[in-house]
Amino acid sequence: MSEITILYDIIRWEEKSIIQAAKKKGIVLKLQNARDIVFDINEDYKEENSTVILQRCISYYRNHYTTALLELKGCKVVNTLRANTICGDKLLTSLYLVKNNIPTPKTSVSFSSDSSLKSLEKIKYPAILKPVIGSWGKLMAILNDSESAYSIFEDRENMYPIYQVHYIQEKVKRPPRDIRAIVIGDEVIAAIYRTSEESWRTNMSRGGKAENCPITKELEDITIQSTKFLDKGIYGVDLMETDNGLVVHEINNTTEFKNTVPNTGVDIPSKIIDFLLQIVK
Repeated sequence: MSEITILYDIIRWEEKSIIQAAKKKGIVLKLQNARDIVFDINEDYKEENSTVILQRCISYYRNHYTTALLELKGCKVVNTLRANTICGDKLLTSLYLVKNNIPTPKTSVSFSSDSSLKSLEKIKYPAILKPVIGSWGKLMAILNDSESAYSIFEDRENMYPIYQVHYIQEKVKRPPRDIRAIVIGDEVIAAIYRTSEESWRTNMSRGGKAENCPITKELEDITIQSTKFLDKGIYGVDLMETDNGLVVHEINNTTEFKNTVPNTGVDIPSKIIDFLLQIVK
């Protein structure tokens, strides 16, 4: 009997490592491909023999809606629907960071090309336009001046409606790196610098390089504070270094850690299994 199910749509290094960690502990996991599930929302759904479901779907929409379907039918899902909803949307993440007095980049939101240009009068150039939903630095754009910004906004007006929500952040003055801190439960277990000398985007998927980042008290405090308004779970918190201290710009709900494990020496997959077993108990 398996008490833990991994819900996935693609098996990546992270999922393989979690499976291996469970085997070492003598834990049998159930693997469930989200693509194969059919939900009848008028009937009760129960993941047979499983106490907790680890959500690992890459697709935002598949991740979000399977979490909703499972949790609202009585299943225990990590991370929760509330965390999924907040972390999966950059605008909601920013709102909760500000509400909880956590330092975060100056941000504006607007819904037309003209109003977005007005917002840039306050944000100032250069700024960064980000999709409210999206990962790996995709469809982000630098706004260097009003002419190029207006052209980018006009292009977005012809795209899928979610891209017509113009989420604009100041381009923070920082070193050519950011920080990814991994949180499990209420502990910061590891952190890496993500460095890029060639691009303002430090995403590992775009050629960023990783190295160990010491967990200072400042880093630990702001990272834990950033996840306190969420349910206990497994998060990747992204931060930047500024002259005034650290700022948080994103919280990842289904975080990757392929580059964190070898650079920090922390056995993240094993710690994930231990956390899930605590929930089972």
